[in-house]
Amino acid sequence: MSVHYKDIKRITTHVLQEMKERGEKISMLTAYDYSMAKILDAAKVDVLLVGDSASNVMAGHMTTLPITLDQMIYHASSVIRGIYRALVVVDLPFGSYQGNSKEALQSAIRIMKESGAHAIKLEGGEEVVESIKRIVSAGIPVMGHLGLTPQSIYKFGTFEVRAKEEEEAQKLIRDAHALQAAGCFAIVLEKIPASLAAQVAKEITIPIIGIGAGGAVDGQVLVTHDLLGISKDFNPRFIRRYLNLYDDILNAVGRYIEDVKNKDFPNEKEQY
Repeated sequence: MSVHYKDIKRITTHVLQEMKERGEKISMLTAYDYSMAKILDAAKVDVLLVGDSASNVMAGHMTTLPITLDQMIYHASSVIRGIYRALVVVDLPFGSYQGNSKEALQSAIRIMKESGAHAIKLEGGEEVVESIKRIVSAGIPVMGHLGLTPQSIYKFGTFEVRAKEEEEAQKLIRDAHALQAAGCFAIVLEKIPASLAAQVAKEITIPIIGIGAGGAVDGQVLVTHDLLGISKDFNPRFIRRYLNLYDDILNAVGRYIEDVKNKDFPNEKEQY
């Protein structure tokens, strides 16, 4: 029988490790603002990711590349003010860590000091190991990210499934072991074959969080706007929409406009 952590007062990296060892799946969602973070935390989600996907869903960019470190700190600070229980992980944005390990550490320190976040996440395998070691040595928890890494989209040239070929699959496995050895407390695997993700989750002792990586990993992450049906244009097979808020909001706003135009809002009970 698995142990559920719904009553834990604060999720930590240690708790996530215990969850993997006890077979309890980890729930993870994105958050970019205070109001949504407060709701998600009240629902007892385990991890909130302040993702660089804010570049897409909040700012309307086509890729994650334009978002800056200052903007990520702003979003992370907003999220932190809305939570009591969840572990808050913040993406290091493109250009804030790829240059060298010293720059990576400085970026991570800024996020931790200025936002109050609990951990950072960065993309890449063996090529970012030096940066991971340097950040971890400063006492900052690091989550890795392998598979489809959106910050490298122009290198890949496509959003298709990664590591389908044997050579790339073997590199991903090596990278996962390298990230674990460097001190990562968890790894996100994005859009890779389910069988490969299952192999990694079995070989690696730290939690493996999947998005489009099948159900044999230790947890799942989705972009909250996709889960709630706020965004409608992005429809990969791994998304399950639990609500259709786009249409609900559209209809509600339409009713409001109609009431204003018809002089029905505000009525006598809605004024002083």
